Amino acid sequence: MVLPGHVRNGVIVLNDPIALPEGTAVQVEVVAPTRGTANGRSLYDVLQPLVGQAPDLPADAAQNVDHYLYGHPKS
Repeated sequence: MVLPGHVRNGVIVLNDPIALPEGTAVQVEVVAPTRGTANGRSLYDVLQPLVGQAPDLPADAAQNVDHYLYGHPKS
């Protein structure tokens, strides 16, 4: 049985509390956090091959993305 949880103030706390009999043996496996998204790579590392693949975008597309996607006023 795998019971996900986290550490709060140095104590392991289960995400969904469960009643276990006093003295129940448990095994704790520390799940190392990964940096970013896939296989520990950052989002930039994952998407970097796509950089420059949309050459027809307006020069201010990044700054005014809401304008181009949703029609909001330009900033």
